[in-house]
Amino acid sequence: MRSNGEGDREAVEGLVASEPIIYQRAARMRRRLTPPEARLWRCLRGHRLDGLKFRRQHSIGPYILDFYCASARLAVEVDGAVHGTPEQMAHDQRRTDWLRAQGVSVLRYPALSIRDNLEGVLAGIRAAAAKR
Repeated sequence: MRSNGEGDREAVEGLVASEPIIYQRAARMRRRLTPPEARLWRCLRGHRLDGLKFRRQHSIGPYILDFYCASARLAVEVDGAVHGTPEQMAHDQRRTDWLRAQGVSVLRYPALSIRDNLEGVLAGIRAAAAKR
């Protein structure tokens, strides 16, 4: 997740996806994908990956997921450098735990992996979706 200068990239804890602020943030984020997100999206959009339907910047509860496949209940997150800080790592773990409690499996890929090993990332997504 990246900071876009407008506060946290995801919704504030306690908000639910039906609240307009979540939808507004998600819409803004769809228009401002990072380069790694845009590269991955070109491979996921339009059922291009094994016929799976992915949504980008999809809200679930108080969170906005980078990419989400509802049929596999699979979230794919692209992590930039900020995700290496202890505070962000703890936040990401709480977020992942909450999503898992909702039955959503979470895959996290460093942004550099999208750049340097896109085929490997796509293979990982395929494998995870097949298991679900």
